[in-house]
Amino acid sequence: MSRKPIHLAAHFPGVNNTTVWTDPTSGSQIEFESFVHLAQTAERGLFDFFFLAEGLRLREHRGRIYDLDVVGRPDTFTVLAALAAVTDRIGLTGTINTTFNEPFEVARQFATLDHLSEGRAGWNIVTSSDAFTGANFRRGGFLAHADRYARAEEFVEVARRFWDSWAPDAVVRENGVYVDPAGIGRVEYTGTHFKVDGFATLPAGPQGHPVLLQAGDSDEGRNFGARHADALFTLHGSLEDGQRYYADVKARARRLGRDPNQLKVFPAATFVLGDTADEARDKARHVRRQQVSGPTAIAMLEQIWGRELSDYDPDGPLPDFDPVVDSDITQGRVRHGDPVAVARRFRERAEAQNLSIREVVIAMTSREQFVGTATHVADEIDRYVQADACDGFILVPHLTPHGLDEFVDKVVPLLQERGVYRTEYPGRMLRENLGLAG
Repeated sequence: MSRKPIHLAAHFPGVNNTTVWTDPTSGSQIEFESFVHLAQTAERGLFDFFFLAEGLRLREHRGRIYDLDVVGRPDTFTVLAALAAVTDRIGLTGTINTTFNEPFEVARQFATLDHLSEGRAGWNIVTSSDAFTGANFRRGGFLAHADRYARAEEFVEVARRFWDSWAPDAVVRENGVYVDPAGIGRVEYTGTHFKVDGFATLPAGPQGHPVLLQAGDSDEGRNFGARHADALFTLHGSLEDGQRYYADVKARARRLGRDPNQLKVFPAATFVLGDTADEARDKARHVRRQQVSGPTAIAMLEQIWGRELSDYDPDGPLPDFDPVVDSDITQGRVRHGDPVAVARRFRERAEAQNLSIREVVIAMTSREQFVGTATHVADEIDRYVQADACDGFILVPHLTPHGLDEFVDKVVPLLQERGVYRTEYPGRMLRENLGLAG
């Protein structure tokens, strides 16, 4: 029985709780050389794509800008277009919001990126109903939560019409100039969220459409991804959770008449390598304590409890009262689930293991990570993919920009030896390298 090939992608670490800023080897989050090094390292490791997140507003906590956001968030298209000039095969994927942008503009930007990169553009589609973020825009936070995917559906439909409006076999090119306007179709669309009547300003890129990624775990989000996405970005990290998610979204794609093999699943994962298992575990504990300092632990707890907790000792016990349910102590960050239920789980973990505030925050906020020798990490990645928990991983290193170097040097060769990872890129375009139909 043939074994599934493993796909890998690299997430540029920036304004998140994974990034370690205090490490002496940590570099800039906005200097171009940081982006170049990580992208070129991932390309050296034959990764499918470089992944860049988006931030449309600086988060605030207790009325102040959240510390991790002070680094700044460069424009996605500018960075990816610049990287197209210093890379050759790796895909260039960016998160662009469907709530605060317009289909024509985004379709043009991705078509441009696809041309400049010779077919390596990818779009991670996200939605938002956050009025705080929306206040940065002319329209403000106008969109009701229930409408965010309805707008996204129309957004993708209109973008596709722009990409499809220049007929490649009807537009004749002479000396690089398009000379037959009869091959350019008018884009007309009238819906709830958009009314469009016009023309695309350039033909679609070499891929036709950029590769579409989507991150959303609600029922609406899964349906949207199964309908439109080529790949899904998920936080389902454990093997069992991953298998359930994988089976669910593949079944949804099948019910929609799609080939489920044309929908790839990429959980996010971190990693820590050591020469021995004990060394790797010690390094992982050190990294987690760098990521969650005492003040950071209190700030993260305040986001759950919905109130100021500065008088609490991070090395002491959790508060003995329930959280404030409706709180705006943090702006620009989602409070996941019922805060009372979340607090209950924190208490149960702390009581069972006799953990302090900082220790329980570390335990409860750790994303799935591979910790061990290079051989162990290669074995685990292979195990997840062959067990249908995913098709590969988006790796999130904890250091910028050199955090991926050790993985590429030590783990990638082991995956290649197992015959589950490529030894060269099969094609030039992102769609080809992911094994997706044109």
